[in-house]
Amino acid sequence: MPIYDISYTSLIFCFFLLAIPIFISWKIRLELEKSTLEAVFRMSIQLFLAGIFLNFIFNLNNGLLNLAWVGIMIFFASYTAIKSVDLNVKKLFAPIILAIAFSSLAVLLYFNKFVINLENLLDARYLIPIAGMFLGNSLRGNVVGIGDFYSDIKRNENRYLYSLSLGAGMYEAVLPYLRKSLRAAVKPTLANIASVGIVTLPGMMTGQILGGASPLVAIKYQITIMIAQYVSTLLGTTLSILTSFRTAFDEYGLVDTKLYETNF
Repeated sequence: MPIYDISYTSLIFCFFLLAIPIFISWKIRLELEKSTLEAVFRMSIQLFLAGIFLNFIFNLNNGLLNLAWVGIMIFFASYTAIKSVDLNVKKLFAPIILAIAFSSLAVLLYFNKFVINLENLLDARYLIPIAGMFLGNSLRGNVVGIGDFYSDIKRNENRYLYSLSLGAGMYEAVLPYLRKSLRAAVKPTLANIASVGIVTLPGMMTGQILGGASPLVAIKYQITIMIAQYVSTLLGTTLSILTSFRTAFDEYGLVDTKLYETNF
Protein backbone atom coordinates (compact mmCIF):
# COMPACT_ATOMS: atom_id res chain seq x y z
CA MET A 1 0.00 0.00 0.00
CA PRO A 2 1.63 3.29 -1.09
CA ILE A 3 2.30 6.09 1.40
CA TYR A 4 1.19 9.41 -0.06
CA ASP A 5 3.50 12.28 0.78
CA ILE A 6 2.16 15.80 1.25
CA SER A 7 3.93 18.21 -1.08
CA TYR A 8 4.77 21.75 -0.01
CA THR A 9 2.16 23.00 -2.48
CA SER A 10 -0.45 20.79 -0.79
CA LEU A 11 0.70 22.09 2.58
CA ILE A 12 0.02 25.64 1.39
CA PHE A 13 -3.49 24.57 0.37
CA CYS A 14 -3.99 23.29 3.91
CA PHE A 15 -2.96 26.70 5.29
CA PHE A 16 -5.70 28.24 3.12
CA LEU A 17 -8.22 26.51 5.39
CA LEU A 18 -7.27 29.00 8.09
CA ALA A 19 -9.22 31.62 6.14
CA ILE A 20 -12.39 30.07 7.59
CA PRO A 21 -11.66 30.57 11.33
CA ILE A 22 -10.03 33.94 10.60
CA PHE A 23 -13.15 35.11 8.74
CA ILE A 24 -15.43 33.88 11.56
CA SER A 25 -13.23 35.61 14.14
CA TRP A 26 -13.24 38.88 12.15
CA LYS A 27 -16.98 38.75 11.41
CA ILE A 28 -18.15 38.26 14.99
CA ARG A 29 -15.20 40.09 16.59
CA LEU A 30 -13.63 37.21 18.46
CA GLU A 31 -10.26 38.95 18.06
CA LEU A 32 -8.53 35.62 17.45
CA GLU A 33 -6.99 36.43 14.08
CA LYS A 34 -3.55 37.37 15.42
CA SER A 35 -3.52 34.55 17.99
CA THR A 36 -4.46 32.01 15.32
CA LEU A 37 -1.74 33.09 12.90
CA GLU A 38 0.90 33.29 15.64
CA ALA A 39 0.00 29.85 17.02
CA VAL A 40 0.06 28.19 13.58
CA PHE A 41 3.31 29.94 12.67
CA ARG A 42 5.01 28.83 15.91
CA MET A 43 3.68 25.29 15.53
CA SER A 44 4.96 25.04 11.95
CA ILE A 45 8.44 26.37 12.75
CA GLN A 46 8.78 24.21 15.86
CA LEU A 47 7.63 21.05 14.09
CA PHE A 48 9.90 21.60 11.08
CA LEU A 49 12.90 22.17 13.35
CA ALA A 50 11.95 19.12 15.41
CA GLY A 51 11.52 17.09 12.23
CA ILE A 52 15.00 18.02 10.98
CA PHE A 53 16.58 17.19 14.34
CA LEU A 54 14.62 13.95 14.78
CA ASN A 55 15.59 12.85 11.28
CA PHE A 56 19.22 13.20 12.38
CA ILE A 57 18.57 11.31 15.65
CA PHE A 58 16.65 8.52 13.90
CA ASN A 59 19.45 8.01 11.36
CA LEU A 60 22.12 7.98 14.07
CA ASN A 61 19.97 5.90 16.49
CA ASN A 62 22.38 6.16 19.41
CA GLY A 63 20.80 4.89 22.64
CA LEU A 64 22.38 7.51 24.90
CA LEU A 65 21.46 10.34 22.53
CA ASN A 66 17.89 9.03 22.27
CA LEU A 67 17.63 8.90 26.06
CA ALA A 68 19.10 12.41 26.33
CA TRP A 69 16.42 13.71 23.95
CA VAL A 70 13.71 12.09 26.08
CA GLY A 71 15.32 13.75 29.10
CA ILE A 72 14.99 17.16 27.42
CA MET A 73 11.33 16.39 26.69
CA ILE A 74 10.78 15.50 30.37
CA PHE A 75 12.53 18.71 31.49
CA PHE A 76 10.28 20.96 29.42
CA ALA A 77 7.15 18.96 30.28
CA SER A 78 7.87 19.40 33.99
CA TYR A 79 8.58 23.12 33.64
CA THR A 80 5.43 23.67 31.56
CA ALA A 81 3.30 21.75 34.06
CA ILE A 82 4.31 24.03 36.96
CA LYS A 83 4.21 27.29 34.97
CA SER A 84 0.74 26.45 33.66
CA VAL A 85 -0.72 26.39 37.17
CA ASP A 86 1.00 29.58 38.42
CA LEU A 87 3.02 27.94 41.17
CA ASN A 88 6.60 28.57 42.26
CA VAL A 89 8.78 26.71 39.77
CA LYS A 90 11.82 26.74 42.06
CA LYS A 91 9.87 25.11 44.89
CA LEU A 92 8.33 22.30 42.85
CA PHE A 93 10.63 21.70 39.91
CA ALA A 94 12.93 19.06 41.41
CA PRO A 95 10.24 16.77 42.88
CA ILE A 96 8.00 17.06 39.85
CA ILE A 97 10.71 16.41 37.25
CA LEU A 98 11.78 13.32 39.22
CA ALA A 99 8.17 12.09 39.45
CA ILE A 100 7.47 12.61 35.74
CA ALA A 101 10.82 11.10 34.73
CA PHE A 102 10.34 7.99 36.86
CA SER A 103 6.72 7.33 35.86
CA SER A 104 7.26 8.01 32.14
CA LEU A 105 10.52 6.06 31.79
CA ALA A 106 9.34 3.12 33.92
CA VAL A 107 6.15 2.64 31.88
CA LEU A 108 7.96 3.39 28.60
CA LEU A 109 10.72 0.81 29.11
CA TYR A 110 8.20 -1.78 30.35
CA PHE A 111 6.09 -1.09 27.26
CA ASN A 112 9.04 -1.43 24.87
CA LYS A 113 10.25 -4.64 26.52
CA PHE A 114 7.10 -6.60 27.32
CA VAL A 115 4.46 -5.20 24.95
CA ILE A 116 6.35 -4.42 21.73
CA ASN A 117 9.17 -6.89 22.53
CA LEU A 118 11.94 -4.65 21.19
CA GLU A 119 15.48 -5.97 21.10
CA ASN A 120 16.80 -2.43 21.51
CA LEU A 121 14.72 -0.71 24.21
CA LEU A 122 16.23 2.67 23.26
CA ASP A 123 15.41 2.44 19.55
CA ALA A 124 14.69 6.05 18.49
CA ARG A 125 11.82 5.02 16.20
CA TYR A 126 9.84 3.76 19.19
CA LEU A 127 11.37 5.48 22.22
CA ILE A 128 10.89 9.11 21.20
CA PRO A 129 7.39 9.07 19.63
CA ILE A 130 5.93 6.88 22.41
CA ALA A 131 7.63 9.02 25.07
CA GLY A 132 6.03 12.06 23.44
CA MET A 133 2.57 10.51 23.70
CA PHE A 134 3.10 9.53 27.34
CA LEU A 135 4.47 12.94 28.27
CA GLY A 136 1.67 14.80 26.48
CA ASN A 137 -0.92 12.96 28.53
CA SER A 138 1.13 13.18 31.72
CA LEU A 139 1.56 16.93 31.21
CA ARG A 140 -2.20 17.48 30.99
CA GLY A 141 -2.76 15.28 34.05
CA ASN A 142 -0.12 17.11 36.08
CA VAL A 143 -1.43 20.56 35.14
CA VAL A 144 -4.93 19.62 36.29
CA GLY A 145 -3.87 17.52 39.29
CA ILE A 146 -1.25 19.82 40.80
CA GLY A 147 -3.28 22.94 40.09
CA ASP A 148 -6.46 21.53 41.63
CA PHE A 149 -4.65 20.11 44.65
CA TYR A 150 -2.91 23.28 45.83
CA SER A 151 -5.71 25.66 44.80
CA ASP A 152 -8.23 23.53 46.73
CA ILE A 153 -6.09 23.60 49.86
CA LYS A 154 -5.69 27.37 49.55
CA ARG A 155 -9.42 27.86 48.90
CA ASN A 156 -10.36 25.62 51.84
CA GLU A 157 -7.54 26.76 54.12
CA ASN A 158 -9.74 27.08 57.23
CA ARG A 159 -11.12 23.56 56.80
CA TYR A 160 -7.64 22.16 56.22
CA LEU A 161 -6.24 23.93 59.30
CA TYR A 162 -9.23 22.73 61.33
CA SER A 163 -8.39 19.13 60.41
CA LEU A 164 -4.81 19.67 61.56
CA SER A 165 -5.98 21.26 64.81
CA LEU A 166 -8.08 18.16 65.57
CA GLY A 167 -4.93 16.06 65.48
CA ALA A 168 -4.98 14.84 61.88
CA GLY A 169 -1.58 14.20 60.32
CA MET A 170 -0.65 16.11 57.19
CA TYR A 171 -1.31 13.16 54.89
CA GLU A 172 -4.68 12.50 56.52
CA ALA A 173 -5.63 16.17 56.20
CA VAL A 174 -4.68 16.42 52.51
CA LEU A 175 -6.18 13.05 51.47
CA PRO A 176 -9.61 14.45 50.41
CA TYR A 177 -7.88 17.05 48.20
CA LEU A 178 -5.54 14.41 46.78
CA ARG A 179 -8.46 12.16 45.82
CA LYS A 180 -10.33 15.03 44.16
CA SER A 181 -7.32 16.27 42.20
CA LEU A 182 -6.35 12.80 40.94
CA ARG A 183 -9.91 12.12 39.77
CA ALA A 184 -9.90 15.42 37.88
CA ALA A 185 -6.47 14.66 36.39
CA VAL A 186 -7.43 11.31 34.83
CA LYS A 187 -11.04 12.05 33.87
CA PRO A 188 -10.13 13.35 30.36
CA THR A 189 -7.97 10.27 29.72
CA LEU A 190 -10.71 7.90 30.90
CA ALA A 191 -13.30 9.73 28.79
CA ASN A 192 -11.01 9.42 25.77
CA ILE A 193 -10.52 5.70 26.42
CA ALA A 194 -14.26 5.14 26.75
CA SER A 195 -15.10 6.91 23.48
CA VAL A 196 -12.27 5.72 21.26
CA GLY A 197 -13.24 3.60 18.28
CA ILE A 198 -16.86 4.78 18.24
CA VAL A 199 -16.67 8.54 18.63
CA THR A 200 -13.03 9.10 17.65
CA LEU A 201 -10.16 7.44 15.82
CA PRO A 202 -6.96 8.44 17.66
CA GLY A 203 -4.02 10.03 15.90
CA MET A 204 -1.65 7.09 16.35
CA MET A 205 -4.10 4.56 14.93
CA THR A 206 -4.97 6.85 12.02
CA GLY A 207 -1.29 7.50 11.33
CA GLN A 208 -0.45 3.81 11.24
CA ILE A 209 -3.35 3.06 8.88
CA LEU A 210 -2.30 5.95 6.61
CA GLY A 211 1.23 4.56 6.77
CA GLY A 212 0.04 1.22 5.40
CA ALA A 213 -0.39 -0.86 8.58
CA SER A 214 -3.28 -3.28 8.92
CA PRO A 215 -6.24 -1.81 10.88
CA LEU A 216 -6.00 -4.75 13.31
CA VAL A 217 -2.31 -4.05 13.97
CA ALA A 218 -3.13 -0.35 14.46
CA ILE A 219 -5.93 -1.26 16.88
CA LYS A 220 -3.62 -3.43 19.01
CA TYR A 221 -1.07 -0.64 19.18
CA GLN A 222 -3.75 1.88 20.10
CA ILE A 223 -5.19 -0.27 22.90
CA THR A 224 -1.78 -0.83 24.46
CA ILE A 225 -0.75 2.82 24.07
CA MET A 226 -3.92 4.12 25.73
CA ILE A 227 -3.58 1.74 28.68
CA ALA A 228 0.06 2.78 29.11
CA GLN A 229 -0.87 6.47 28.83
CA TYR A 230 -3.48 6.10 31.55
CA VAL A 231 -1.04 4.30 33.85
CA SER A 232 1.77 6.84 33.31
CA THR A 233 -0.62 9.78 33.77
CA LEU A 234 -2.08 8.55 37.05
CA LEU A 235 1.29 7.36 38.37
CA GLY A 236 3.07 10.56 37.33
CA THR A 237 0.44 12.90 38.78
CA THR A 238 0.26 10.94 42.05
CA LEU A 239 4.04 10.96 42.45
CA SER A 240 4.27 14.64 41.48
CA ILE A 241 1.87 15.66 44.24
CA LEU A 242 3.31 13.30 46.85
CA THR A 243 6.94 14.20 46.17
CA SER A 244 6.10 17.91 46.30
CA PHE A 245 5.05 17.63 49.97
CA ARG A 246 8.61 18.01 51.23
CA THR A 247 9.10 21.42 49.62
CA ALA A 248 5.48 22.63 49.71
CA PHE A 249 4.68 21.94 53.39
CA ASP A 250 6.59 22.70 56.57
CA GLU A 251 7.04 20.33 59.54
CA TYR A 252 3.69 21.43 60.96
CA GLY A 253 1.76 20.56 57.79
CA LEU A 254 1.29 24.20 56.73
CA VAL A 255 1.65 25.17 53.08
CA ASP A 256 4.67 27.38 52.42
CA THR A 257 3.32 30.78 51.32
CA LYS A 258 6.15 31.05 48.77
CA LEU A 259 4.54 28.17 46.87
CA TYR A 260 1.95 30.53 45.39
CA GLU A 261 4.58 32.97 44.14
CA THR A 262 5.06 32.51 40.41
CA ASN A 263 8.68 33.66 40.18
CA PHE A 264 11.38 31.11 39.32
